[in-house]
Amino acid sequence: MLTLALAKGRTADDSIKLLEKVGIHFDDFSDQSRKLVFYDAAGLIKLIFVKAVDVPTYVENGAADLGIVGKDNIMEARKDIYEILDLQLGQCQFAVAGFNGEEPPKNNVLTVASKYPAVAKSHFQKKGVPIETIKLNGSVELAPIIGLADVIVDIVESGNTIRENGLTILEEMDAVSTRLIVNKASFTTKSESVHAFINTLQTGLE
Repeated sequence: MLTLALAKGRTADDSIKLLEKVGIHFDDFSDQSRKLVFYDAAGLIKLIFVKAVDVPTYVENGAADLGIVGKDNIMEARKDIYEILDLQLGQCQFAVAGFNGEEPPKNNVLTVASKYPAVAKSHFQKKGVPIETIKLNGSVELAPIIGLADVIVDIVESGNTIRENGLTILEEMDAVSTRLIVNKASFTTKSESVHAFINTLQTGLE
């Protein structure tokens, strides 16, 4: 039996629909349920329903053989896992946002607020811009408004929330979507089952 970690949140229903499309059914699954463990109708896959930020940790440590989670959480977690498939769900992108349509002068140390401090640090490091990061877990758009940060780094879909709070997208960064990740040991020790799952899921993307 394979263990699949599925991220809670906005793409959970779409992920389940994709699994159903390729014939993998979790009849009692509901994202409103308090249950955290589900089994597919064929008895071949155990699904654990966990917070998105934890999926890469479960997979890296072998508590799950596979995971379905957003690229944003993969980039932030920086875990030692294989990223196998882009499931093309929940497509959006990382962006830098702030006031005035211009990034502050590069010789200043930028204060960057983000749910994703590791992603922000890596991005600005590549540009040679020194930054100080502030980790926030929600409403990051508020940070520049109240003077807590110069800019924010966040995932953006329509950009409406950014604009409604008087901010501007200053720079578009990496594309983000839901991905399939695999534990490195499972990729070898459960090779046949893992590859069969990957191939099956891939048929739903064609």
